[in-house]
Amino acid sequence: MRIFQQVFLLPIVCLACCFSLSAQDSTAQYDWKASSKRINPQHYELVFETPGVQGWQLYSPDQVLIDLPSAAIHFNDSAIQIIAPFQSFAQESTFQSPIFEQKVKVSEGKTTWKISIQFPATVPQNLMGKLSYSFGRNDEFKTEELAFSIPMEGGVDSTWVPRIPAIDINHPVNDCGDEGTKNKSILSIFLLGLLGGLIALLTPCVFPMIPVTVTFFTKKSADRKRKGIGNAALYGFFIFFIYILITVPFHVATKTINPEIFNNISTNVWLNLFFFAIFIVFAISFFGFFEIVLPSRLANKMDSKSGMGNIAGIFFMAGTLTIVSFSCTGPILGTLLANVAEQGAWPLTVGAAGFGLALGLPFALFAMFPGWLQSLPKSGSWMTTVKVVLGFLELALAIKFLSNADLVKQWGLLKREVFIGLWILISVAAVIYLLGWIRFPHSPKVKKFGLIRILFILLFSGMTVYLVPGLFNTKKANLKWISGFPPPLCYSIYSDPVNCRKGLRPLDDYKTALAKAKKENKPLLIDFTGWACVNCRKMEESVWTDPVVDDLMHQQFVVVSLYVDERRKLPILEQGKIKTERGDEKTMITVGDKWATFQTENFGATSQPQYAILSPDEKALTKTKFYTPNPKEFVKWLECGLEASKKNHP
Repeated sequence: MRIFQQVFLLPIVCLACCFSLSAQDSTAQYDWKASSKRINPQHYELVFETPGVQGWQLYSPDQVLIDLPSAAIHFNDSAIQIIAPFQSFAQESTFQSPIFEQKVKVSEGKTTWKISIQFPATVPQNLMGKLSYSFGRNDEFKTEELAFSIPMEGGVDSTWVPRIPAIDINHPVNDCGDEGTKNKSILSIFLLGLLGGLIALLTPCVFPMIPVTVTFFTKKSADRKRKGIGNAALYGFFIFFIYILITVPFHVATKTINPEIFNNISTNVWLNLFFFAIFIVFAISFFGFFEIVLPSRLANKMDSKSGMGNIAGIFFMAGTLTIVSFSCTGPILGTLLANVAEQGAWPLTVGAAGFGLALGLPFALFAMFPGWLQSLPKSGSWMTTVKVVLGFLELALAIKFLSNADLVKQWGLLKREVFIGLWILISVAAVIYLLGWIRFPHSPKVKKFGLIRILFILLFSGMTVYLVPGLFNTKKANLKWISGFPPPLCYSIYSDPVNCRKGLRPLDDYKTALAKAKKENKPLLIDFTGWACVNCRKMEESVWTDPVVDDLMHQQFVVVSLYVDERRKLPILEQGKIKTERGDEKTMITVGDKWATFQTENFGATSQPQYAILSPDEKALTKTKFYTPNPKEFVKWLECGLEASKKNHP
C-alpha cells in the first residue's frame, strides 16, 4: 500500500530555514524589559519586567511542570553561576491545571522576575543570554524564548572591531590574485544544473510527459502548425522560467539579512542534519516504498487554471508539470541548490536556470521536430531502475550532509574510514541491485543486461574497488579523485594516520598570527576556511602538499587558518553586538561569527577557501585568492605576495 506524504521542500522550506537563521521571532506575545543591578564587583541581580498580555497567564518561574521548568535562563558563558534562583514579584494565583494535572502558580498583568548571578572573573560590558518562559490560557500552553543583551554596571568594554582600516583589498601593493570567487565558476554551476535537469528528465515523473504534451499542442493547433510549435516552445520556456522564479526569494532576502546567510545555510549543523533526514526520505521514496507528493489541492488548483486564456493557460500547464513532477525533480534540484548555497543568490539562480533549461528545452525541440518523437525510447521499467539508482546516490549525499554536521561539531561520529565504508556499502548495494539479486517495490525483474545497465554495474564496481583502500592506514588511502568529499585525512579512526600531514600547523587566531608576523618580519597568509568546506580540503590535500607550496608556506609566511563555521563560543568579554560597515547590527557569539565577519568586512567575500596576504602592518599585499587547484598558479600568487612584501618594506 502506498503511503503518501505531503512535503513542501523547494523553495518554501529552504526560504523558511533562511529566515529562521537570520532573525528572531518577531511575533513574541510578551514584551520584556531586561536590566541589571550591581550588588558587588562580581555579584549582580538581573531584573526582567513585563506588562503582561491581556487574556494570558504567565507561569511563575519557581516550578516544574511535570519535567519541564516553567522558566529558565541560559548564558553564553557556562562559568556564570546562579547564586539565587528566580523570584517573582506579581499578583499570583494558584489553580489545578487540567493540562499538567497539578497545582500551578500563574500571574496576570505586570510581572517582575529577579535572579542573582555571579561572574568568575571580569564582568563584560553587556551580558548576553536567553530567557525561556511559559504561558497559557484555558487548555492552551506555550513557551517562548527571549534573547537578551543587558548592560552591566562596571563591566569591561572589549568590543571587537572587525574592520581594519589599513586593509584596502581594492588597492593592494601588487595587483595579482582573483577578482571574485572561484569556488565554482558560474559556467560550471550552470552545467551542473543542466546535468541535474537531464537526469531528472529521465525519471518516470517527467519523461512520459514529453510525447503526451507535445502531441497535445501540435494536435490542438493542427490547422495552425506554427502556432502549435510556438505554444510548445512557450511551454518549455515557462518551465525554465518557473525554476528561475524559485530562487527570487533568495535575492529579496539578501537585502534584509546579513551577507553570510548563504554560508550559514551550508555549514549550519541543524540544517545539515535536516538535509540528511530529507535525503534519506527521498532515497527511500526513490526505492519505491512510498511516494512523495505535494498537496493534491495545490496540483488540482494549478491544473484547473491551465484552461485559462492561451498564454496564462500555458504558464499554468508548465506550473502543473513542475508540481506533479516534484517527487522526482525535488531531490535532484535540492541537491544542486544545497551544494551551491554558500556562494550566494546568483549561483542558485544560475544552477536553477540550467536545471529548468534541461527540462524545458525538449518540449520545444520535439514540437519543432515532431518526427523525433518516434526515436524516443518507450516509457517503461528502465525508468524505475534509473529512479532506484538515484536513490542510492541520494543515500551517499545524505552521508555527506551528516558528515558536514559531524565535522562542524567535531563529534567524531563519521571519521574518514567510517564515511568511506558507508559509501562502499552503498556502492555494493547498487551493484547487487543492478545485477538483479535484490528488488525493491515496483522494480522489474532483470531479464537481460543492456549496455547502459552493464556500464552502471562497471561504474559502481569500479567505485567500490577504488574506495576500498581508503579503509586502511596506507598511502593508497589518499583517494585523490574524491579529495574533499570524505572527512580530512587526519580525521581518522587510526591514532597515527600515515597520510595525515605532519608538517605545517597553521595558527588559528588572527592577533596571535599577526604578532608572530611582526616578530619574524614575514608576510601573513590568511586562510579563510571551514570544517564543512569541500574545496578547502581539496586545497589542503592536493595543493598545500606540493613541495614548492609547502616550502613557501613553511619558510616565507606566517600562516593562520580562520574557521568561519567554528561553533566554539567566544570568551564572554568578546561576545556582544557590533556595527558592520554597512550599518547592520550583528551579534557575535561563536568563533565562527568572529572570523566570518572579519572576512566579510575586510575581504568582501563569504565563500571559502579564500586566501589573503597581509604585511605585518596589515596592508594588503595582493588581491585575494580563491579555490586554485593548480599548484603552479598558487605558487605564482604566493611569490607575487613575497615580491609585494619586499616593495612594502625594501
